[in-house]
Amino acid sequence: MKKVPYGKVITVGKIREHFAKLSGADFTEPITAGIFVSIVAWASYQRSEDETPYWRTLKANGELNAKYPNGIEAQKEKLEAEGHTIIQKGRKNIRYYVKDYENSLLI
Repeated sequence: MKKVPYGKVITVGKIREHFAKLSGADFTEPITAGIFVSIVAWASYQRSEDETPYWRTLKANGELNAKYPNGIEAQKEKLEAEGHTIIQKGRKNIRYYVKDYENSLLI
């Protein structure tokens, strides 16, 4: 997560694929990966320096993560500041996504 540069994004799934490949495994466990992504986000948020750009790590299909510090609005604001367009999907269960996130994927 720390290596994702300005203007780029990554998904938790891509991180999992990377670590599975490095380890010679078929897959990595998704719930555990999600927990560690959340831990990284909150740890970075609580530090005053050496920030990890956790907001650049998206859920599947480019979805924003409501469990990040200050929720969707904070992640949306940071991503828009880096040039990404955020779109809304749904009427009752509204979710937010980075439009065409595939074009900005790091790996």
